[in-house]
Amino acid sequence: MTDHPPTEPAGPLRVPGQTPLFRALQAGRYQRQEQIRAIEAHTGRRLICYVSGPAALVSRDDIPPLYDLLQDIREGDHLDLLLHTMGGDVDAAERIVLLLYKTIGKDAQLRVVVPDSAKSAGTLIAVAGDSIVMGPPSELGPIDPQVIVSTSNGEQLSRPAQSYLDGLTHIIEQTKDIELPSAYVPLLGKFDPALIDVCRKALNRSQKFAERFLAERMLRDQPGKVTLVASRLNDNKQWLSHGAVINCDEAASLGLSVTYLPTDDPLWQSYWRLYCHIRVELQSPYDKLFESNYASLHSGGG
Repeated sequence: MTDHPPTEPAGPLRVPGQTPLFRALQAGRYQRQEQIRAIEAHTGRRLICYVSGPAALVSRDDIPPLYDLLQDIREGDHLDLLLHTMGGDVDAAERIVLLLYKTIGKDAQLRVVVPDSAKSAGTLIAVAGDSIVMGPPSELGPIDPQVIVSTSNGEQLSRPAQSYLDGLTHIIEQTKDIELPSAYVPLLGKFDPALIDVCRKALNRSQKFAERFLAERMLRDQPGKVTLVASRLNDNKQWLSHGAVINCDEAASLGLSVTYLPTDDPLWQSYWRLYCHIRVELQSPYDKLFESNYASLHSGGG
């Protein structure tokens, strides 16, 4: 017997949302978005990701892509921010925090997930959350600000603001009871009064940033600890290096609210797998990837 085609059509074919070639080219993106949706289903919280290359700094240009990720997040939604950055502009970090809280409202929680590093301005974003999720490789860093100074040959270098002030204090202490040695004259000539003022204000800026959001969120039930925790994070003399590692144990000992997930924790495995997929997607040290369960936005120099 020969099969005959049906006399009536079975119905119109569904036109795919993406062409086959487009979907194949974007396969990594869709896989990561599926991972995000799986994590959200497990935690019951929304998840957005901000992952940057080693040379990409937090900047005001981050606001539009982050705002795009928040389009379907409503007031009252608890939010997780998966964050990896080596730092950047403190003012931009504050704008990011304010944008996140304006979106979710005062009664929802912001949890910052640090799979790898959240340094400097990234640490400020992390401590502005209600809590921080960390695993074995996770690190925060000191929040003491850096300033740009010019060398004698015109090269611009980033230097800790506190170190610049400490250098001036050291010279003053060494020469206060004696006639100024000739060797110090050219050194003092390089100390720009305006830069000294900038350094002092930058240190105060980081301190006030940390105090404000610790008091409003993470340490709102422990107001007596706010200034102490912020001061310890801002203390260049304690950490000695702006790149010093503050791991989960150190962060908890400082008084921060830290949730530690060990390597074999299924949720940590999900966060780490997602982070690795995002890092592989970055094509340049200057690249950033902003991602949610429906949007993937690149920026940078890749």
